[in-house]
Amino acid sequence: MTVLLDIMIIILVSTKTSLHSPMYTFLTNFLLSEMCLVAVIVPNMLRIIWMDGATMSVTGCITQSYLYVSSGTSECYLLTVMSYDRYLAICRPLHYNTIMGHNLQYFLIISCWMLGFILGLIPMSLLVMLKFCGRNNIDHYFCDLAPFVTIACSDTSGLEIEIFVLTIPMVAVPFILIIASYVCIFIVILKMPSVGSRQKAFSTCSAHLLVVGIFYGAMFINYFIPVRGHSLALNKILSVVFTVVTPLFNPIIYSLRNKDMHAVICRYIHWKT
Repeated sequence: MTVLLDIMIIILVSTKTSLHSPMYTFLTNFLLSEMCLVAVIVPNMLRIIWMDGATMSVTGCITQSYLYVSSGTSECYLLTVMSYDRYLAICRPLHYNTIMGHNLQYFLIISCWMLGFILGLIPMSLLVMLKFCGRNNIDHYFCDLAPFVTIACSDTSGLEIEIFVLTIPMVAVPFILIIASYVCIFIVILKMPSVGSRQKAFSTCSAHLLVVGIFYGAMFINYFIPVRGHSLALNKILSVVFTVVTPLFNPIIYSLRNKDMHAVICRYIHWKT
């Protein structure tokens, strides 16, 4: 369902000229990053549930962990870029087309993907150096960082500190930039003279704001508490929200809460019928 909904929106954005704008270009890349995250986690998760457990090589586990971290980090940066786009559209509408040109769009998109996959290599450099002994049973449905730290025989204090520190550039800084963008947006919206103009301005960013709240809610609780600060059961629940629930609801939220997307979908359904 997640992949089908994401592909549907990507096709609509690609084929409908009314959706050829920077906001939907960023949305397409955000959905692509979510498809990567789902493709990395969910198929193996279903295999583990079906077989009541499964075997995975250490190399495969580290690779899955790297792709998971990198995709999630890219999503953080893409959400930040989307909030910056909304800031320009609402707070600097006269300069929007000049600032948000094709060159800046491409630069921001490439930077989001590159930063995500480069920063994801940092914790992996310490992860590959850990020593494992015993049966190495991971009480999780995918190779998250927390289960690795739990089953390692060697000292993991350096890795735990590194994971916590990396949440600053990978999670906290993008979140702060998003908050700053929306503070400016809300100030401008509240200064608008009419209720209709305020509602119209807020409707253009309500879907993004809702997705940010769900995404970062699970992310902060999961990764801003030290690894040994919460149980693996809670870690699994929060990971389900981040890897299964959120990617499923994000395309639904953007389809229903975004007026342009909603209008295109309704016209398409009306044309088919």
